[in-house]
Amino acid sequence: MAVYSVNRRALFDYEILETYEAGVELYGFEVKAVKTGHVNIAGSYIVVRGGEAWLLNASIPPYQPKNTPPDYDETRSRKLLLHKSEIRELIGKSAQKGLTLIPLRVYDKKSRIKIEFGLGRHKKKHDKRETIKEREAGREIERGLKN
Repeated sequence: MAVYSVNRRALFDYEILETYEAGVELYGFEVKAVKTGHVNIAGSYIVVRGGEAWLLNASIPPYQPKNTPPDYDETRSRKLLLHKSEIRELIGKSAQKGLTLIPLRVYDKKSRIKIEFGLGRHKKKHDKRETIKEREAGREIERGLKN
């Protein structure tokens, strides 16, 4: 399983409560671009509209810029492939106050492009400080063990 993109910022800014997996509806040249690692999901999010889940603001630049259609938009909305029962569950959970659907990583599974996204709550400033302190303490321990 190759991981093509990870949204590290989301893991820092949000407390992830649950994770889900979905397929992404892509054009052929977009699949080639993703498989070469040209995908950016930082700053993107997921909304449920009209009984369908959509990935917004994910950037997939063209694989070969001269061979792509002239009207191609690299940040277009992309449909997520989920079962209706999963979509109904997401509608109920994302309707709660303060919960957001955030993409976490893009990877392939049996040669299909998948996206893992989480239901998250935005962290407060003091929670972020705790995360930074824990990271620094881990680094200090690693340095101590190394020497």
